[in-house]
Amino acid sequence: MACNIPTMLTWLRILLIPIFVGAFYWPENLHTLGEMPSHQVNVFATIVFVIAALTDWLDGYLARHLKQTSAFGAFLDPVADKLMVAAALIVLVEFGRVGAIVSLIIIGREIAISALREWMAGEGQSSSVGVAMIGKVKTAVQMLAIVFLLYWDNIQLGSLGIFKTKEIGQGLIVLAAFLTLLSMAYYLRAAMPKTSRQ
Repeated sequence: MACNIPTMLTWLRILLIPIFVGAFYWPENLHTLGEMPSHQVNVFATIVFVIAALTDWLDGYLARHLKQTSAFGAFLDPVADKLMVAAALIVLVEFGRVGAIVSLIIIGREIAISALREWMAGEGQSSSVGVAMIGKVKTAVQMLAIVFLLYWDNIQLGSLGIFKTKEIGQGLIVLAAFLTLLSMAYYLRAAMPKTSRQ
């Protein structure tokens, strides 16, 4: 198993997941059923999620520029990403900030496309379902939406008025779900020539 800086950052992202989720359920922050977490909890969870997102970008950057890519790192990186996103969406569903259907679409797509990529790699056709621009746009919109929905509270921008994070976040997560379906259709179409020959 490779042990280098990019892989250590990926492990850090995984280790941040229980810290992120635990912020909502730590005894001192424990809330009654139906009550929203405090602003401090929202801010802390948002910061942890942003740090995790930054390590995702950083480990990929370092792996390329330090030439420290590895098969294990290539396996672990998407696993860490999907675990973090799934954890965030499940927490957001519990507090009524995201609909269960939207979360199911996003998580279900990640599982389906991961399985498709694994199968295609086994067939020597991994390049057919490589990351496309539609996938990158979907990820960017999805991550931004989750950040806004975790923060939740509106931001006062002085004379510029109020930045309505929850409304913007809810709009972006719906857009992310649409882009999720669009990107899934793209990857399935790319893989179809291979599947039709089976």
